[in-house]
Amino acid sequence: MSIDIDAIHKALANPVRRQILAWLKQPEAYFADQAHPLTFGVCASLIDQRTGLSQSTVSAHLATLQKAGLVTVQRVGQWNFFKRNDEVIQGFIDHMNEGL
Repeated sequence: MSIDIDAIHKALANPVRRQILAWLKQPEAYFADQAHPLTFGVCASLIDQRTGLSQSTVSAHLATLQKAGLVTVQRVGQWNFFKRNDEVIQGFIDHMNEGL
């Protein structure tokens, strides 16, 4: 597994992106009303609604998280579903614990 430490730092520098990751850690607590099973991940439109930001702004945040490897995306029909990539997150935490 390859981890882009700099991309992760950039992604985590924004409080909205950190909040999205926190929500995705417990999707059943924040997105229980989703029509599709949460095993797919969380639909981008529900993340848009929860942030209260524009769709384009949230899309940019999600793209940054995805580029850093912190989330994965699964396309189902016309919808994109996002999940935390806990393997990369744990790898980043381990790197920080060992490297600093």
